[in-house]
Amino acid sequence: MSEKKQRLEIVTPQRKVFSEDVKFLVAPGTEGELGILPEHAPLITSLNIGIMRVQQDSDFIKVFISGGFMEVRNSKVTILAPSAERAEEIDVARAERAKQRAEDRLAAKHADLDVMRAELALKRALLRLRAVNG
Repeated sequence: MSEKKQRLEIVTPQRKVFSEDVKFLVAPGTEGELGILPEHAPLITSLNIGIMRVQQDSDFIKVFISGGFMEVRNSKVTILAPSAERAEEIDVARAERAKQRAEDRLAAKHADLDVMRAELALKRALLRLRAVNG
């Protein structure tokens, strides 16, 4: 007997990041993490910046997403995100530079600093690094 699977598609304005059958996924919802199994009840929700964990067989794949929306319907999960990257696609050096820039901006405390924007940039960089490094 084969295990049930569901189709997961992660789409950004630039490309389709992921389109495969999976057993299970955990997504960063705005109200907390959401675990989705095949035949889940229909659902539409917003997503937070975070790391999705996707189980295909016995392995888990990590995917960084920068927010967006998720629709679950008929054993198909569609994620629409401003940006998304599989862990193996993340440029670690670029994420380290982005982290350093954000930290420098926050430490400098210039009068015209957009604190929220700098904090979000830091959060994105840290999550990208966590997706790669665990």
